Amino acid sequence: MSDITLGTPGGPGGGDNIKDSTDQTFMADVVEASNQQPVLVDFWAPWCGPCKSLGPLLEKVVNEQQGKVKLVKINIDENPGIAGQLGVRSIPAVFAFDKGRPADAFQGALPEGQIREFISKLLSGTDQGQQIQEAVERAGDLFKAGDIAQAAQLYGAVVEADPENIEAIAGLARCYVSNGDSEKASQILDMAGPDKQSDPAIERVRKAIDLMADAPADDELAALNDRVSNDPGNHAQRFELAEALMARGDNKGAADHLLKILSDDLGWEDGKAKAKLLELFEAAGEKDPATIEGRRRLSSLMFA
Repeated sequence: MSDITLGTPGGPGGGDNIKDSTDQTFMADVVEASNQQPVLVDFWAPWCGPCKSLGPLLEKVVNEQQGKVKLVKINIDENPGIAGQLGVRSIPAVFAFDKGRPADAFQGALPEGQIREFISKLLSGTDQGQQIQEAVERAGDLFKAGDIAQAAQLYGAVVEADPENIEAIAGLARCYVSNGDSEKASQILDMAGPDKQSDPAIERVRKAIDLMADAPADDELAALNDRVSNDPGNHAQRFELAEALMARGDNKGAADHLLKILSDDLGWEDGKAKAKLLELFEAAGEKDPATIEGRRRLSSLMFA
């Protein structure tokens, strides 16, 4: 969707994401620049051991943001003025500026994960960050309503604007899963990068893709349907049909059959049907209509 705006890699003017600054150029490099995108200011000194470990991590994470945030480095030995005005008493100290004003700060050499969290929190408070989050939420609502095409279009726009948005990547992949395209779904998930593949949102979609690998052919599925129709009390056959429907991506159909088993016998096969239903919820995701409706119906059975 073209209503999502974003900066070009490297930020306005295509400049570098990282630069050194001084007390004299601070206004232009930080205060004025932060009206275009947030700017991190790293106050450091050559003698500071923790600065040497923090600096490269800051640079790495900032470069990954492709211009959505900039990093300005100030050597306080050579430029003590701004640091003094901001009350810097120990280094490393990092201040985040947004819209010309300090927005957040931290002291000490944080690990890479906490730096990511700091920047993510900073970006989520910007106009662009809010717009992207609203778009992700709208896409989720569309998916829940069954409008997979529109959800995929909006998720795709978010991924284009924010290539590291895990929620949007997983959402877009799930749209392809819903349409039976496991190959494309896997390609979308690969966009998250190796270090993000263990994210729960990515893992849930991977599980849904794995289930699709065992999908039966049309004639096999038709035969299963016939057997269940002819012998509706045979829970083993109904369970087999539910597994087949899960593999085909028909979450609602699979949930309906599992819930039918549970309505007849809540503890069938030592909870086998319930366990499979919970597996379906996990693979389908919390926003899938089958999960939302299925949880409601399961609660009614359990607490009736």
